[in-house]
Amino acid sequence: MGSVQIVTTVLAAGITAVAVWLATRAVLRMTAVIRRGQPDPERFADKGVRARNMLVETVGHTRMLRWGVVGAAHWFVMVAFVVLSLLVLEAYFEVVSPTGGLPVLGHWVVYGLVTEVIGVLGVVGILVLIAIRLANRPGNPERRSRFTGSTMWQGYFVEAVVLAVLVCGFLIRGFKVATDHFEFPLWATPVSHAVGSLLPDAAAGVSVTAAVKIAISMTWVIVIALNVTMGVAWHRFAAFFNIFFKRDPAGPASGLGALRPMMSGGKPLDFEEADPESDQFGVAQVEQFTWKGLLDFTTCTECGRCQSQCPAWNTGKPLSPKLLVLSLRDHAYAKAPYLLGGGGKDLSGEEKATAAQLAHMDVLSLAEANRPLIGGAEELGIIDPDVLWSCTTCGACVEQCPVDIEHVDHIVDMRRYQVLIESSFPSEAGVMLRNLENKGNPWGAPPNTREDWTKGLDFEVPRVGEVDDFEYLFWVGCAGAFEDRAKKTSRAVATLLHEAGVDFAILGEGETCTGDPARRIGNEFIFQMLAQQNVETLNEAFGDREPAKRKIVATCPHCFNTLGNEYGQLGGDFEVVHHTQLLAQLVSAGRLTPVQPVEGSLTYHDPCYLGRHNRVFTPPREVLGAAAADGVTEMPRNQERSFCCGAGGARMWMEERIGKRINVDRVEEAISTGARTIAVGCPFCSTMLSDGVNGKEAADQVEVVDVATVLLRSVRPNPEPATPA
Repeated sequence: MGSVQIVTTVLAAGITAVAVWLATRAVLRMTAVIRRGQPDPERFADKGVRARNMLVETVGHTRMLRWGVVGAAHWFVMVAFVVLSLLVLEAYFEVVSPTGGLPVLGHWVVYGLVTEVIGVLGVVGILVLIAIRLANRPGNPERRSRFTGSTMWQGYFVEAVVLAVLVCGFLIRGFKVATDHFEFPLWATPVSHAVGSLLPDAAAGVSVTAAVKIAISMTWVIVIALNVTMGVAWHRFAAFFNIFFKRDPAGPASGLGALRPMMSGGKPLDFEEADPESDQFGVAQVEQFTWKGLLDFTTCTECGRCQSQCPAWNTGKPLSPKLLVLSLRDHAYAKAPYLLGGGGKDLSGEEKATAAQLAHMDVLSLAEANRPLIGGAEELGIIDPDVLWSCTTCGACVEQCPVDIEHVDHIVDMRRYQVLIESSFPSEAGVMLRNLENKGNPWGAPPNTREDWTKGLDFEVPRVGEVDDFEYLFWVGCAGAFEDRAKKTSRAVATLLHEAGVDFAILGEGETCTGDPARRIGNEFIFQMLAQQNVETLNEAFGDREPAKRKIVATCPHCFNTLGNEYGQLGGDFEVVHHTQLLAQLVSAGRLTPVQPVEGSLTYHDPCYLGRHNRVFTPPREVLGAAAADGVTEMPRNQERSFCCGAGGARMWMEERIGKRINVDRVEEAISTGARTIAVGCPFCSTMLSDGVNGKEAADQVEVVDVATVLLRSVRPNPEPATPA
């Protein structure tokens, strides 16, 4: 061993020892913080399914590849990071000796070829990612960049380190070629040989470059160890765990569809026995999130894909799902010394730490602990109320997140505490909640008018109780029973089912709101009250039928989602289909035959709770394709990336005062396609988009109608049944 090798070996050993010590300390701190979260025992079920799904998502890059070039580039960089870690390990042999290498594996030509190819692709991939980050850096217009609010130096630092390590790998091999100490043939390692032809015959170059490579790698470890909130780096390790522990390990839309019930101590809250002083009602402190929630915050990569798709952010609202998660992450780790030192408040608000413990705590951590989770600038709140209430729960953030962060669950958990304990929510929503509690519908309409939509039809709509032999229970919903535009959809669906000879029946006055708006605004109590009443009614209506024959068809995606995905939490197991799914089946089976194609250009708006939350994309398009003469002209944002109408998350009953109206943004996109008919599959979307169209110059040329109405016009090209006065 020469003098150069002695120096490089000592330097490599020294910086590695420091890096390992700091990294170990950082990991212990991170796991300690995450363990402060509340229990979530269901995350440990189905370990085999979870492991398989995690490997599919990570190795297959199933979410990232939706972004095309950036997804492919990231895959190359990920593979390079994993596989070429062997070259970093090999560098420890090379600092000791210029001819050093990995035992056994390092002499295998396949190893040389694979690492050469991955190294080249890694360099290309990281250069592409650097170019994309530079091209999309926050600027004008600032809000359009998905990187707005991200810690940009961290991204640049990580990318520079990756590029430098990859370049060092080729330089090391090049010096070995130049000194005739390289064992791999030209055909397997052409780039290394090309680099070697440009380098001098200097054996010390191998050890020095290997030491530089180790120093760069360990500097990266040291920097991230000193910055535990550096998600752009830590996600390389945390993402595997976050994906493994996602809510639905087998489903394509984990974190969407059903909301998690209110939990306390890792168990669903029983409202009949719950006590706010001993049971957790929503989330009021960051440590009241589950440990999976804290893992979510830790794992965020700051990539901004959630932000780029969020309807609130894109229309000038203060909500960015990314910035919300980053705020919670930074708060959790700033508060960590206080929590890990024994601090914290119990559910009655009493401090757990003793006076002596508090006296020895970090002052900054104590100050952070005293900040409210929800509060405006004057209160130094972590999350501004306008951020919390801007969310439409559309799920675009969850859909796009490459590491399966469950933003909607966390937002609703914070809403639950604000509504149930603080009674703090937008004032307009109070009217809706009172109507739900007193009248069983958000409009406050008399319950005895639920069947008025049936008047004037040229056939009798059967009622449950009057007929026992029905295949489908038609869940009309509050909008379908009381809102004028939605009544037309109810009538169209009933007419089409009658035309197809489907045996169906309605509950009539026996129906009440499913509770969707109450649950998503955070009032779990009213949701439970309404849901339990409906489950009892439905169970009685279906009698002793087996679950597969307890069929419900719903026109409202919010009802469809709640009945099918959430009532099972309360003992209601039903087979629920959306009306567009049933109509598509009837058309395909020849039971409904379009006889006159509907003329004019047409576009389709995917409702969030039908499409993204429940993956129903094709049936509505099949119906429209059969009924419309020119088929469907897609909007730029469609299917998984469809843009919200603005009504979800109980926003239907809250005024939109900040920024551009979401429905207006969506209507402008629809009109830009040249379509004269905007087809929808949701009564909320119908209302919102109709209101948006009414404010446009083209209002007299564009109409918003349900998919069922389009089909009815084709099946029965006569005037629709008269709407009752």
